[in-house]
Amino acid sequence: MDLNPTPEQKMLRDAAQKYFRAEYRFDARAKRLASADDAVAGAAHWTRFAEFGWLGLGLPEAAGGFGGMPELIAVCEAMGAALSLEPYVASTVLAAQAVAAAADAGQQLALLTPLVEGRSRLALACTEADSGPTLAWVETRAKRQGSGWALDGRKTGVVGLPQADMAIVSARLDGRPGERAGLALFALPVGTAGVRIEPYRRYDGVSAGELRLDGVQLDAAALLGDPGRALEALERAVDLSTIAACADALGAMTAVLHKTGAYLATRKQFGAPLASFQVLQHRMVDMFAALEASRSMVVMAALHADAAPAERARAASAAKVAVGARARYVAQQGVQLHGGVGMTEDLDIGHYFRRLTLFEKADGGIDHHLQRFAQSQRKEPGAPR
Repeated sequence: MDLNPTPEQKMLRDAAQKYFRAEYRFDARAKRLASADDAVAGAAHWTRFAEFGWLGLGLPEAAGGFGGMPELIAVCEAMGAALSLEPYVASTVLAAQAVAAAADAGQQLALLTPLVEGRSRLALACTEADSGPTLAWVETRAKRQGSGWALDGRKTGVVGLPQADMAIVSARLDGRPGERAGLALFALPVGTAGVRIEPYRRYDGVSAGELRLDGVQLDAAALLGDPGRALEALERAVDLSTIAACADALGAMTAVLHKTGAYLATRKQFGAPLASFQVLQHRMVDMFAALEASRSMVVMAALHADAAPAERARAASAAKVAVGARARYVAQQGVQLHGGVGMTEDLDIGHYFRRLTLFEKADGGIDHHLQRFAQSQRKEPGAPR
């Protein structure tokens, strides 16, 4: 198996890095965070993403998509290095892959084509106050209402919801929270009567929101595909978004390493650059080793994105555990080597620390994925019990 990127993948990576270096400077990002409404700037970037073809990476060709996870992680890595505020992974991976796995061909065209063309954004609403990382823990209910459906419930932590045109909502048709059967996915226009959104910014500055559903009326076509496949579709989407998030973290770790090295080379103590002190050189080497080990795990997981569900899940969780622990280490070292200035708002290193800390804790954190990986190992034929 050749783990080296192809010439096309290198071109895609270089183009993404060039765009973000030129168009996504830290000072412009800081102004967006201080603004009450960054919709205009976000829409401009989203349009460019569509022009570059990034919104279709890994999606069905019939809807305008192309490529797969190896191409997708190249763009996600560039976004992480730039501290991108756009809900790219949440919309084009998490939500879009749920649609690609659950919806029928006509629904895929209707929902994914506008996304790929940059005319819409999606958000996946699948987590609730008591669900944690358990996708089957769904209390939101969908009941038959004439020929359509009525939805009631509340979804929490929906990344990209304030900018989304359409929310993909998991709801329970029957059964109790935690049961694998009885789930369904619905396409919900966010402007529908009875929908209320409570927006906020996460710890890392990315927009998210709470979704409240109070007797929301949907027609029959809102139900995506066969309800029996809903949970499997969610699991696939979450695994792929986990891999993409690992690539985003890899980009942030790379930026921390480079910025810390540049700081040590210019900051002087006792008349000599900090980079000349051997103990600090050793810490930089350890950061580099953590980064390269993480890169290997991200590539490995990306190459298993289309594997059987158990193998895909095992690879995604392994990457999350390995990259999550190393992301925390690199972020902490970066701040410590910068000193007190590393935690100020005016220096980007503290913002990388926030992004990497949130990555480690998100989606159940590395503890959840370590348990998930161990469980998958025990299920393997011939594995020790």
